[in-house]
Amino acid sequence: MKPRVMVTRRLPRRAMAVLDQHFEVRCNPHDRVLTREELLEGVRGQQGLLPLLTDPIDDAVMGAAGKQLRIIANYAVGFDNIDVAAATARGIAVGNTPGVLTDTTADLTMALILTVSRRIVEGDAYARAGKYQGWAPELLLGRDVHHQTLGLMGFGRIGQAVARRAVGFDMRILYHARHRVSSEVEARTGARYVDQETLLREADIISLHVPLTARTRHLIGADELSMMKPTAFLINTARGEVVDEAALAEALEAERIAGAGLDVFEREPRIHPALTGMKQVVLLPHVGSASIATRTRMGEMAAENLMAVLLKDQQPPHCVNPEIYR
Repeated sequence: MKPRVMVTRRLPRRAMAVLDQHFEVRCNPHDRVLTREELLEGVRGQQGLLPLLTDPIDDAVMGAAGKQLRIIANYAVGFDNIDVAAATARGIAVGNTPGVLTDTTADLTMALILTVSRRIVEGDAYARAGKYQGWAPELLLGRDVHHQTLGLMGFGRIGQAVARRAVGFDMRILYHARHRVSSEVEARTGARYVDQETLLREADIISLHVPLTARTRHLIGADELSMMKPTAFLINTARGEVVDEAALAEALEAERIAGAGLDVFEREPRIHPALTGMKQVVLLPHVGSASIATRTRMGEMAAENLMAVLLKDQQPPHCVNPEIYR
């Protein structure tokens, strides 16, 4: 008999085929996030759980699943939606999908930088509305990306991948992180370590690449926004809660900064209403990893985590809490 696994949202076809081959899959039948009640009911009797970042998996959810739940294989690199301490206390393995979305998210970060700087969304809307009457010297003037100063807050895999791309635009690259990287990495990426205030004051474009922790929640608030240049752009492809959205809306409205490109939001899927009416803001529906290849590979990695525990009785290859195996 195949192990029982619940999947909280249908994944790309190839990933679902792997899951169906090895498990008795209970899948969310709706094209939406499960309600709390549906999630609690759906996990009952399951040996494995494959949730998304939109699914808060706390101790109550694990308790509803019962003692047979052995692994939570998150469909994401981050795992702030999971109470890892509660899972560890129950002896439940937690897996994630690290590394797979680095380049895809870095690509989207550069796309947002270019889109907000060069007013691409505004230009598209202008052309579609039939307003284009011919070339004009001052039509939709934007800001150059090449030779600008890029400030990276956080310098892990994705931050470094963005830096490598920025080299092609001859950008000056600054970074700030809790720990300075090696001189070899700095040389390879062309990035220079600075303190946070220097980065905020000097960067023309600030891009966020930090995990969500108690320390990084509202890392960018009113004080930080006030340090930025009035011509600067803020890009966020990390976690929405890293930015105080109300403070950002106020800064944009007051023209204290020039614009923003956001793929994530503080209270997803809700977006601060002031942001939706601003032409200088580009809004995306959390699609940083949304390429066919990457989202499929994420599903395959989650399946590999499930298979290790439920079919081979082994530690998952991408285990967040390996201490349960010691």
